[in-house]
Amino acid sequence: LGARQYSDDKTTEERSQADAEKKQSEGEKTEITSDAELLEKLKTKEAESVDLKSRLQYLQADFLNLQRNAAREKEQQRDFAITRFAGDLLDTVDVLALALKSVPESALAQSDSASSDSSDSSSTSAQKSPLAYLKELHQGVEMTHRLLLSTLFKYHVKPFDPTGDKFDPNLHEALYQAPIPGKEPGTVLECQKTGYMIKDRLLRAAQVGVVQDPS
Repeated sequence: LGARQYSDDKTTEERSQADAEKKQSEGEKTEITSDAELLEKLKTKEAESVDLKSRLQYLQADFLNLQRNAAREKEQQRDFAITRFAGDLLDTVDVLALALKSVPESALAQSDSASSDSSDSSSTSAQKSPLAYLKELHQGVEMTHRLLLSTLFKYHVKPFDPTGDKFDPNLHEALYQAPIPGKEPGTVLECQKTGYMIKDRLLRAAQVGVVQDPS
């Protein structure tokens, strides 16, 4: 009887030990599984983080491009408006320039002399000579011409006179050609109408005469 009880106790102890070992093994497996799942979740989160960062960078790049395009379009619209405005003014500038050229310097010198003689005459007479009026008119036209050019300068519009330069079909419009002894063929002989640039672009080509090759 004692041997049987001892055997039963031993069997029970072995079973308990086996159960404990089984539970420990299952616990270790569960722990390993939990670590693997945690690692997998961590990798997933890292991948999502990288994806979100990449999307954010793309959005930032798109936003910067949108800003640049908007600024470029705004500048282009402004330049277009200025180009039209300047183009409309050029005809007026040309007319004033022709008016100034139509008065010879000799006439202006005579008007100075006439004004001096008038001031030396009787102070009771306020009558001016026609040449004095011509001088004043010339000064008024000259001031208006300078004011218009100054306004154009504010918008980066500048005139150019290519006399003596090599003819450039991109900047010059040839009105005629003539063989001129002593002049290099292909150069600009005279500028009949001033050219204009707006920033680095051509606003109006200069109308010129070109030295022709006699051969």
